[in-house]
Amino acid sequence: MPRAPRSVVKRKRHKKWLDRAKGYRGRRNSVFKLAKEAVLKAGQYAYRDRRKKKAVFRQSWQVQINAAARPHNISYSQLTSKLKESKVIINRKMLAQIGHEHPAIFEAIIKKVTQK
Repeated sequence: MPRAPRSVVKRKRHKKWLDRAKGYRGRRNSVFKLAKEAVLKAGQYAYRDRRKKKAVFRQSWQVQINAAARPHNISYSQLTSKLKESKVIINRKMLAQIGHEHPAIFEAIIKKVTQK
């Protein structure tokens, strides 16, 4: 039985991985084995960091809210506690944006929740 050459199929499969590794440094963009490993690892990092990004943004908003609240002699944790007590429903993203772009409105929110 004659041998079935696989060079075309193999080249096509290798080319797919090498195309995905375009722009990588060193041999990782030209050697199939290294390129495949690099692309797989990059996919793992991308998957993990898409989820991690949400935590990073939340942390950033907390820092911004704290920075906006400190001049009014209240900390971030005290402010969030008072917001919860007063049943004021506003998410951290909006609160950080208001604190940064509209300090007068932010001050009014703080006065509203701390007047009790």
